[in-house]
Amino acid sequence: MTRHPTLFLLVFAAACSKGDAPAGAGAGGPGAGGGPPAMLVEAAVARVDTVVDAIAATGEIEAVQSIRLRPEVDGRITGILFREGDEVAQGTALFKVDDAELKAQVARAEADRDLAAQALVRTRQLIADKASSQADLERAEATARSTQAQLDLLELRLARTTVRAPFGGVTGQRLVSLGDYVTSSTELVSLQTVNPERAAFQVPERYAERLRRGQQVAFRVAALPGQEFIGTVDFVDPVVQLPGRTITVKALVPNPKRTLQAGMYVDLRLAAEVRPNAVVVPEEAIVPIQGANFVFVVQDGKASRRQVGLGIRTPGTTEIRSGLDAGDTVVVGGQERLQDGMPVMVKPTEQPAAPAPGEGS
Repeated sequence: MTRHPTLFLLVFAAACSKGDAPAGAGAGGPGAGGGPPAMLVEAAVARVDTVVDAIAATGEIEAVQSIRLRPEVDGRITGILFREGDEVAQGTALFKVDDAELKAQVARAEADRDLAAQALVRTRQLIADKASSQADLERAEATARSTQAQLDLLELRLARTTVRAPFGGVTGQRLVSLGDYVTSSTELVSLQTVNPERAAFQVPERYAERLRRGQQVAFRVAALPGQEFIGTVDFVDPVVQLPGRTITVKALVPNPKRTLQAGMYVDLRLAAEVRPNAVVVPEEAIVPIQGANFVFVVQDGKASRRQVGLGIRTPGTTEIRSGLDAGDTVVVGGQERLQDGMPVMVKPTEQPAAPAPGEGS
């Protein structure tokens, strides 16, 4: 049988090549994928929530209307017609000042008015009979008007001997007693409204463009723990107060039970803006790098680093203003070892439930 040496050498060379190949280089070996193993991370989904952009401030409760009543005529107090702490309506009589002298003056003025009216009638009759001049008629008319004006003035002063409530409210401490002689500078009693009340506070001038009527204010009072009150801004001072360069803001607060009292200290938050469709993520997802903020987004089994713009930060969550969409999966645990483009294996983590409406401050 004839042999072919050339063919034998080719087969031998091929066998040697297989025997010299590195171990594990065949199909299915550990290095077949050509990349590092996936890193195990925790992740959460960016969700939509309502975010309140609030300005924190402190202030105090004050009455919408408050006054210290003084008499409009001088005299002795002859009547006190209320009790301290009473709730009174507008026009309620509170004090009576001695009016005996004024009554006598009114009676005399009435007599003078009647005489002047009779004299005017006679003068007109004489004019008709051509027994008097036009000048006499003019003097009689002027006298009649003068006496009537004098009577009106005295009747007004007599009416003012009764001190009345200029508006409805609650009386404070009485400062005079029966028999006291009072003048127009004597304080009699304080009077103030109680429902609604006002929460007055100051905010720095840098917030000027964000202040407007109708904004909501939520606050707590140190003297009333566990209670939260809601008011509506009805006044924004157009003048910046010096030296602190602050703007005074006042909010009306319903107070039907008279729980709030003027002078109470309040700690409040002014809702400058409400964003009902904000994107929020757990605060652990934020990675600050060289003055910028980033998150790692899981896409197709890999970590993609994105720069994001932050909004309001609250305990546990952070608002994302740009760079992320609702529904994106972000890494919240293990990102300190991540690099852009690294393969990851997601271990889902529970997200805290969104607070029910009205919870929190």
